[in-house]
Order: sequence, then structure tokens, then C-alpha cells
Amino acid sequence: MAGMCCGVVGESEASATTTTTTTMDSSSRTSRQRRLDLLPLKYIAELAVQPTAENGRKRQKIDLYRSLSSVPQNAAESSKEGLEESKPSATVRVVEDDTGVKNRRGDEVSESVRVENEAVQAPVQESPRFGMTSVCGRRRDMEDAVSIHPSFLQKENPESNGTHFYGVFDGHGCSHVALKCKDQLHEIVKQELETEGESVQWKDALERSFLKMNEEVQQGNHEAERPNCRCELQTPQCDAVGSTAVVAVVTQEKIVVSNCGDSRAVLCRSGAAVPLSSDHKPDRPDELVRIEAAGGRVIYWDGARVLGVLAMSRAIGDNYLKPYVTSEPEVTVTDRTAEDECLILASDGLWDVVSNETACRVARMCLLAQKAAASRSASSCCDAATRSDKACSDASILLTKLALARHSSDNISVVVVDLRRPGRS
Repeated sequence: MAGMCCGVVGESEASATTTTTTTMDSSSRTSRQRRLDLLPLKYIAELAVQPTAENGRKRQKIDLYRSLSSVPQNAAESSKEGLEESKPSATVRVVEDDTGVKNRRGDEVSESVRVENEAVQAPVQESPRFGMTSVCGRRRDMEDAVSIHPSFLQKENPESNGTHFYGVFDGHGCSHVALKCKDQLHEIVKQELETEGESVQWKDALERSFLKMNEEVQQGNHEAERPNCRCELQTPQCDAVGSTAVVAVVTQEKIVVSNCGDSRAVLCRSGAAVPLSSDHKPDRPDELVRIEAAGGRVIYWDGARVLGVLAMSRAIGDNYLKPYVTSEPEVTVTDRTAEDECLILASDGLWDVVSNETACRVARMCLLAQKAAASRSASSCCDAATRSDKACSDASILLTKLALARHSSDNISVVVVDLRRPGRS
């Protein structure tokens, strides 16, 4: 009774129980070991067929790379067909509204490839690759204009075919002066350079071009056939309208910049920012002396302004502020070197909030990223050219977005030109 309560059993029963427990433990360990042994065999079986899957995956990767490399080629082929049908504008415009910047990437790549195809078909020199972005920003009206004309000069000397025109015009009061400069200034510069002969006097030629452009604007303001614009509601003769102008004529050996106003040209050379123009502000010491010598005054009203009205001391147009506001440009001639990387032309919508050094770092980052991608890829020459165009376009877009992020309150227009020599690109 006590043995039952205490759970005491006989030897035979204990032996049988021990044997049964040992058998059960042994069988459970054996089955567990068998299950554990099956798992490696399962994985080994999967690894045994892995080479086939590995080869298949490698083949898929190769096909993927081939398909990616063929996309720009197809884009180039389609752009050639479009080029045969019609010659589109070489500029890329990005429109911005209340929701922000709208980057029409498809149009941008297509037009960039078309520009490259035109350059490849050029008989003598290939045009530098470039990207352009122009947005209204936080202004009510768009008054900026951009003019780009690769190989715009045709002379008997074949080397002159490598002369390219880039211009940014920032209008004020209305847009029609900036648009007129966009449509006509490159033609005026072309005529002046064609009459120069072999030895071009760049400073004289561009000064004459700007003065002629100013005369064209003055004459157009009094013509009845001028385009309808909002400034006609304010003044019948549109005398209170003008535009800044920064123009770069790029040859194989030189970069000639002519500036009138507060738009700016900056050269990125070996990672350093080299200003090629100086802003014409009314409080610049030499400009202040010139304005006061002509009988004018600089009044500080929300910044330095000529007669308290215009925030720049030089511009094309603005007839009512003559002679205090002059259209005579400042011209710089810079020899190109192997260390030149890119040229940035932009309106003050960028330069008001972004420094020269920051702009060069952003543009250089895009170009170096394109170069690194090109070195990792065994793509065709056409593909590399397309990426270079995309790098310049990306640089102009990034600079525009940076200016908007820093609350630029003006129209923003940016042109980035790739100046790298073929060995460096």
C-alpha cells in the first residue's frame, strides 16, 4: 500500500519500463537525427542543380546589360528619324508651376540626342554637349530667354565651324526684349564676326553687336507690328522694358564672354570656379562713379537701384533710364585649357542664392558621375555621348532645384556646357 503510494515497482517492471524508455529515446533520437540528416541532403540536392540556375542567371544579367545599352541606341535611331522629318529646337525647357518643377525627361533625352546627332553629322567639329533648364519659379510671368546655336558661324576657314553661341537673357518689365535678344543677337554677332576676317577683335565685335541689339530694341518699341504683350497696357512705347544679356562664344581655343547686367558666366577649371563676368550692380564702385558722372543717382530702395527703380546698372533696352543705364557690355577673352571642365551661364535667379563654387561643385559632380558610369560600362560611343548630354541636363536641373529649394524668388535659367577635351571625357 505504502509502496503503491510511493510509486515503488518491482525489478521486472522497472527493467521493462527502463527498456521501453530507452527504446523510445533511442528511436526518437534516431528519427530526429534522420530528420536532421535529411536537411543537408535537401540543400545538397538544391546545390547540385545550382550551376544550371547560376548559368541562367548570368545569362539573364548579360541580356539585361545588353538591353540597357541598346536603349540609347534605339533612342538615337528614333531621333534620327525625327530629325529627318523636322529640325526641332535644340533647347530643353522645364516648366514649373505650383506643384514644383516638372522635368519632362523623355523630351529632354530625345532633344539632347538630336543635338548630338546634328553634331556628329557636322562636317568639321563636334559641338560641345550641353544641358539647359529654364523655369518661371515663384514669379507670376516668365521673362527669361535662352539662346543656343551650335556651329552658328560659317566662314571660309573650316576651323570657324567650331564656333558656338550660348546666351541667357533676363527680362524685366516684360519679356519681349529678352525674346528679341534670343531671336536676333546671335545673328548680329554672326554678321560682326564674318566681317572681321581672319584676325577677330573679339571685344570690338561683341561691343558693336550689343549696341546694335540695343538699337534694334529701341526701334522695335516704337513699331506698330511688335507682338502683343502685357507691357502695352502700361506704356504705349514700352520704354520701361529691358533685359540683361550674358553671351558666351566658344571656339576651339577661346571662351569669349560678353556681359551686360547681373546674369553671370562661370568656368569650372580643375574643380575651381573661375568667374568670366562681373555683375553690373548700381553699388559696384566703378558703376556708381559712372552713374553719378552721367548725372544719375543710386537710391537704396530694397537694395541699390538706379534712380530707385532698376536693380542693375547695365541692360539692353530701358530707354527711360538712359544714359545712366548703358547697354555697353564688358568682354572677357579666356584661353581654353585641358583642365576646363564645364561652363555655366545663368540668370540671377540662380546666382542670388547659389555661389559660384557651389554651382561648379554640383555641375562637376554630375560630369564625374557620368564619367564613372562610362568607365564601368562597355557601351558604344553613341551611348557615351547620350550620357554626357544627360549629365549636362542633370546638372542644369539640379542647379535649378537647388535655387528653388533656397527660395529663389526670380525666374531661373541655367545652361551647362561640357568643355572637356575628348581625352578627358
